[in-house]
Amino acid sequence: MARATVFSLFIILFCNSIFTQLAISARNKIEYLPGFDGPLPFYLETGYVEVDGEKGVEMFYYFVESETSPEKDPLILWITGGPGCSAFSGLVFEIGPLKFDVGGYTEGLPTINYFPDSWTKVSNIIFLDAPVGTGFSYAKTEEGLYTSDILSARQHVTFLRKWLEDHPEFSSNPIYIGGDSYSGITVPVTALEIGYLVGNAATDEWYDGNARVPFLHGMGLISDELFQSAKQSCNGNYISSMNAQCSFVLNSINSCVLGVNPVHTLEPICGFAKRKTNVLIGDLRRRLVEDHLGELPLSNFKLPVECRDSGYRLSYLWADDHNVRSTLGIHNGSIGSWMRCNYDIKYTHDVGSMLPYHHNLTTSGYRALIYSGDHDMDMPYLGTEAWVRSLNFAIVDDWRAWYSGGQVAGFTRSYSNNLTFATVKGAGHTAPEYKPKECLKNEPNSRASFFQPGENDIAQDESKDGQAPAVPINLSRNATE
Repeated sequence: MARATVFSLFIILFCNSIFTQLAISARNKIEYLPGFDGPLPFYLETGYVEVDGEKGVEMFYYFVESETSPEKDPLILWITGGPGCSAFSGLVFEIGPLKFDVGGYTEGLPTINYFPDSWTKVSNIIFLDAPVGTGFSYAKTEEGLYTSDILSARQHVTFLRKWLEDHPEFSSNPIYIGGDSYSGITVPVTALEIGYLVGNAATDEWYDGNARVPFLHGMGLISDELFQSAKQSCNGNYISSMNAQCSFVLNSINSCVLGVNPVHTLEPICGFAKRKTNVLIGDLRRRLVEDHLGELPLSNFKLPVECRDSGYRLSYLWADDHNVRSTLGIHNGSIGSWMRCNYDIKYTHDVGSMLPYHHNLTTSGYRALIYSGDHDMDMPYLGTEAWVRSLNFAIVDDWRAWYSGGQVAGFTRSYSNNLTFATVKGAGHTAPEYKPKECLKNEPNSRASFFQPGENDIAQDESKDGQAPAVPINLSRNATE
């Protein structure tokens, strides 16, 4: 994702008998996908679910069965952030079993290859285009296009109820609701709607927003003098200060890092996903980068493989292809040109900080893992680490390295109430997009182990003493993808 934050959020839920008798459109099983050579080596299904009959809201989904034990492995409802970014990004750029052949593309329909390090190795995943207006999801009425944090969460629940009614073979599987970036808000609210979280949304973005300037200094992107000036002028408040000198210093900092890729400070900005020049470092509720469709080439060109946004370009060409839409079963006339991230959706932000939700979650017996890519300027790990500390849980296992393939893959600290914080070394805004092997760890005795910080930090898919099972959490309260 061009704006996909590394602070994804996952909440395990057991939702079996609560689902009502509801209908769903016919399943569209896909064996051959345009751009893919030969039959797919996994089960892929697409379809629509009506979540509001009065307003005609139709939610589109991609479903991939687990390649190991679909009858036993967890079912994940994946909601990409934004709000307004298609779940296709999760399917192709983050945790799914497909990848575009960027290096081999010259013209025509992009080629898609099988990606072996997918979370679908150990999980069944529904990639949902949510909220309405995202990807191929649409409304038949103008009124149906208006949504919000709370309404989106309710529609997620309706979708899941209807989908499980049509797929009863998964009704006994453990269920995860997951997502990235702005889904750090909508996912816990969804859990609240189902009834597994108790609490009200809080108010502030203090930790995430105020972590950017210290992060830039720590990464060597601004000078000691500029950092000290910012601290003195802004008094630690970089997101809402009314101080004129503070604004001046923040403008200077913004000018220094304007050419730095905010979603991964070590990767180039290649033109298609551009840094916005009018957004300051402290503007947490405004996206720092966006796709520029005017630069979308249509034929006969060579894409730079080193540019992550080259794959984003191909997604537009692929999703707007007539044969692709026919294969996916897209309703004729339901949308115009497809957009990877639609930032023009009619969306109201009606909840605030998710911190109280997660405090309630962890103190209710859920195991939690909060992880953060350490090269994300958009939502720095420093802010996540700070809000974790603010919970005031006792440290059980202090700062240490965790490993993948015999190499240090990040650092971790464990707290009481089964809460663990971890960084993913070298990862950006969505850790699986940048470090897929490190974020996928197949443990034969743990079906839920799609991300584990180390051999001693395995989140088992089991309940204990009647409590809820382990909860891998990667939180973002960011309002932008």
